[in-house]
Amino acid sequence: MATAGGEPRLRALLDEHVDFLMLDQPTTASTRGDLRFNDQLRDESPAAYIARRAIWADRLARLEALSTGDAAKSWSEDELVSAEILILELRDNIAAARFFQEQMPMDDRSGPAVWLPQLGERVPMSTRKHREDYVARLEAIPTLLGQQMQQMRAGLEAGRVPPRVTVTRIAQQARAQSRAEIAADPTASAFFMPLAALEATDPLRERAKKAIAGGIVPAFAELADFLEKSYVPAARATIAAGASVDGPALYDHMLREHTTTAMTAQQVHDLGLGEVARIRAEMLRVIARTDFAQRDTLAGDELFAAFIAHLRSEPRFYFTSERELLDAYRVIAKRADPELAKLFGTLPRNPYGIRAIPRFASESSPTAYYYRGSLKAGVPGYFMANTFALDQRPKYEMVALTLHEAMPGHHLQLALADELEGQHPYRQLVGFTAFIEGWALYAERLGLEMEAPIRRSAELTGGTGMYIDPYDDFGRLTYEMWRATRLVVDTGIHALGWSRERAIEYMLANTALSQLNVEREVDRYIAWPGQACAYKVGELKIRELRTRAEEKLGERFDLRAFHDVVLSGGSLPVDVLERRIDRWISRR
Repeated sequence: MATAGGEPRLRALLDEHVDFLMLDQPTTASTRGDLRFNDQLRDESPAAYIARRAIWADRLARLEALSTGDAAKSWSEDELVSAEILILELRDNIAAARFFQEQMPMDDRSGPAVWLPQLGERVPMSTRKHREDYVARLEAIPTLLGQQMQQMRAGLEAGRVPPRVTVTRIAQQARAQSRAEIAADPTASAFFMPLAALEATDPLRERAKKAIAGGIVPAFAELADFLEKSYVPAARATIAAGASVDGPALYDHMLREHTTTAMTAQQVHDLGLGEVARIRAEMLRVIARTDFAQRDTLAGDELFAAFIAHLRSEPRFYFTSERELLDAYRVIAKRADPELAKLFGTLPRNPYGIRAIPRFASESSPTAYYYRGSLKAGVPGYFMANTFALDQRPKYEMVALTLHEAMPGHHLQLALADELEGQHPYRQLVGFTAFIEGWALYAERLGLEMEAPIRRSAELTGGTGMYIDPYDDFGRLTYEMWRATRLVVDTGIHALGWSRERAIEYMLANTALSQLNVEREVDRYIAWPGQACAYKVGELKIRELRTRAEEKLGERFDLRAFHDVVLSGGSLPVDVLERRIDRWISRR
């Protein structure tokens, strides 16, 4: 793991931490091409968490002593940044440990019944050894589920339970993996799909079937029973993180961790209100460019409400088949590809694909998400699109969503991070929500600066770049508004006493998102406090830094070079990114 050059003691600490991360998170290691632990799942036992906390504290003490010593004065910029990031990571881990979030290890969006059945699509599966390792992981799933039930029982004893609205479907999801027909025919399981091409006489095939029928099915059945009888009934009726047993300190920590800022909940809330007002004014200007029949007879809030109702009910804005929806995403992605060279000096080598979210997960999943790939592992990235309830997946949102999840959003940024050269491998592994999601939201706006060779309708004019008609542009704005309302709603729920109903009503009144999407989103904010605030905070910082560079450099400003310096350091906290850009401006 060691890299040549640099400060040897710091390099040794970074090597040690990377090895720890790969052992501690073996499925992540597999997705990144490190196959040393390819047959293992993460240890979720209470003893493992005690051991992790001791490791973090020891490593932090050694790193802090090293970074404050005389030797640190000669470190390179990359070494200073790596040390700064690792110190932040370790401090955050130690601060978070007192909230024992491992005692609430699942919700409707991220439980083991959602991510485990998709594991075979995310790890290398091209050799016999890969498939043998995968089967070993199938055999380890009952142990993992048992450890997570042990953690949840500890949570029940401590009064540390999730809001009930975030766990209404987890028992049903567990039941889906333990159906009687799967026990009778394990080849019908999603866990078996990556092995379906094995010969009928292959002993590995029989071993996998035994692991599913004799281990996974009863383990998920036990989990479903526990969830139905003990866990979900004990979940709390309150929704605010501040109303949990850990109190307001939990939300304060989550907000700091996700935004990588010291902003208070009230400051984030006020920022959101300002952004909502700004974006609303821009949306009204775009409505005036559409063919909406009432655009000239209504005004203000009345016009906005009528237009949103029109978007939610007009059949022309929705596909009627899953294939049409996925094909349309692929067309948008191919339209974007030729424009990337105009905006970036460096592009990733690893490709990406577009897939539907599996049916067993789609009902409780968001509109889309991205699965990170790895060039080293031979695994492409994937833009995962939700095809459940097609009448809730409007066409006018698709351009912004594609740019966010694929290129130049998540795939471009995360694939470049995976392919970083000249820096310690640790920098490929870190991920800060404000940077990752802030970049993807910024990428939606980059669509205004990209050409689009196809116009959907000759009668509709006024679109810009990839947003080829005003409805596409309104979709971009409603996605930006969606992230602005998150600042208001997330803080409203967790710090200011908002109800779920008030949050849903606020988002329906200010975005063009469908009813189903809004409900799923609000439940997500309840389940993941603070996470949704990172998008707008990160995007606004990147836009602020770009404006600063444009103003200070004038004609010397190079957009491709700016984007390259933003992305070539990997994922960074916003203050570290700001100092990096300021140094770049000074050098130019």
